[in-house]
Amino acid sequence: MPDTLQTPILIVGAGCGGFAAALAVARAGGSCVLTEPTDWVGGQLTSQAVPPDENAWIEPDVGDAQAATASYLAFREAVRSRYRRAECLTAAAAARPRLNPGDGWVSRLCFSPRIGQEVLRETIRPHVEAGRIRLLLEHEPVSADGAANRVRSVTVRGGDGRETRIAADYVLDATEAGDLYPLTGCEHAVGAECRDAYGELHAPAGRGDGPGGSHPRDQQAVSWCFAMEHRPGRNHVGPEPEGYARWRSFVPDLDPPWCGPLFSWLSPGVDERPREMGMVPWPDRPADGVWELWRYRRIVDASAHTDGRPDVCLVNWVQMDQFVEPVLGVSPDAARAALKLAKQQARCLFHWMQTEAPRHDGGRGYPGLKLRGDELGTDSGFAKAAYIREPRRLLARTIIHEGHLGAAQRRAAGEPEVPELATTLGESVPAAEPFADAVGVGHYRLDLHPSCAGRNSVYVEAAPYRIPLGSLIPVRVENLLAAGKGFGVSHVVNGCTRLHPVEWTVGEAAGELAAWCLEHGRTPAEVHADAAQTRRFQDRLRARGFALAWPWEKS
Repeated sequence: MPDTLQTPILIVGAGCGGFAAALAVARAGGSCVLTEPTDWVGGQLTSQAVPPDENAWIEPDVGDAQAATASYLAFREAVRSRYRRAECLTAAAAARPRLNPGDGWVSRLCFSPRIGQEVLRETIRPHVEAGRIRLLLEHEPVSADGAANRVRSVTVRGGDGRETRIAADYVLDATEAGDLYPLTGCEHAVGAECRDAYGELHAPAGRGDGPGGSHPRDQQAVSWCFAMEHRPGRNHVGPEPEGYARWRSFVPDLDPPWCGPLFSWLSPGVDERPREMGMVPWPDRPADGVWELWRYRRIVDASAHTDGRPDVCLVNWVQMDQFVEPVLGVSPDAARAALKLAKQQARCLFHWMQTEAPRHDGGRGYPGLKLRGDELGTDSGFAKAAYIREPRRLLARTIIHEGHLGAAQRRAAGEPEVPELATTLGESVPAAEPFADAVGVGHYRLDLHPSCAGRNSVYVEAAPYRIPLGSLIPVRVENLLAAGKGFGVSHVVNGCTRLHPVEWTVGEAAGELAAWCLEHGRTPAEVHADAAQTRRFQDRLRARGFALAWPWEKS
């Protein structure tokens, strides 16, 4: 028989959303159990090793917009403080108010996952010690029990094989793949909706073979990230990895067509024409103004430290996107095989770079490349977990679709342009849907990686948007909430809502909502259905440091 726990709030998954949800519950004076399948909290920020993709307003000195919750912004500053205190920075680096430790150009804050983990654990330590958060690492959900539109309990299995049944008043899904939805029988979506569903400009035009004409295999690629350093003159080349013969010559079969082998410095650009972006490993430097991959997601900038450490490059590139086999909507064995394939592909990419990749200075291969698992908390050099961009998505009371925020679709519908956005985004775009029940804000382009259905990338502008309360709440189940990437969005919109600060905001809002419902004796659906209750809840969110609208919006 499994062990049994009772808790007011159970949060399954301790990634960006789950961590923020637990923080919100504890801050409100409540208590919760927080489970996590790996031995690190933080998800994208840490165990998946994805430097944070953020919006253009993430720094407080960009315009007058607050683009994330106060707790997320505090985390960012805590990372910077940790570097200044303990990572042997040069005086010049330490003095930068907006320190970017790795100086990667994908983000204003590229940092080592090990540092992110240390900061997050220190943040929740007082709550763990006080008993407000009970953290169960290396525990994954395996079953759930419920009745009469409620979830009564979720059973998790630990790394030692022992199972624990956790009964809770409220259950939050903050898993990386929306794992609780099928376990609880909660309505959800997998893959892409057809265009008939929401009238989306970038949805598949034809009906698929899934529910409602959906396309279950049209789900974004998964990636298994890794970190590496470069030591010129050394040879770290190992045996040829399994599957290398396949991957070194693999040509994707996509629409629009790919531009040759996937293992190449060429990839389709935004205009579908081939674009070359090579790599100039440390200690060499690219010419001024040249964008290249070594510094794309770099997490250690040697020039910022005084102790002689080399650069460390974090690899999360399209060449390692696994879009051959899907992870969702398949058997557990098939899902595990798809994740294994992603790691195999990444390992083969690393070997290709060591042995065959065209060099920036002529010749082939960089044998001095070496995996750096110490920055990721592993011996292998690979992240603890795969990066799953697109989870199962809740069929919520509100589904955010492209018509709510896609720039081209809003423009075609006659929505007015927002001139204030031109300075930051480089173009004026229409305003997004002004959801009155907003619990947060977010922004990113609609960025869809290649899919298992043969759809090539989509990368188009979206308007800065509001996150509606209704997108966290199921249409039927009364005590389950979305607290991560799997909230109520379409496949297309997931391309701009899967980012770190948005996932954090969704989780933090879900944690606040669960605590509010316990305090006031209301269900989430009742709060959402009552405009006065919603406004009172929003007042609490504002007091907690949430931004619920953009400065240029009227309300």
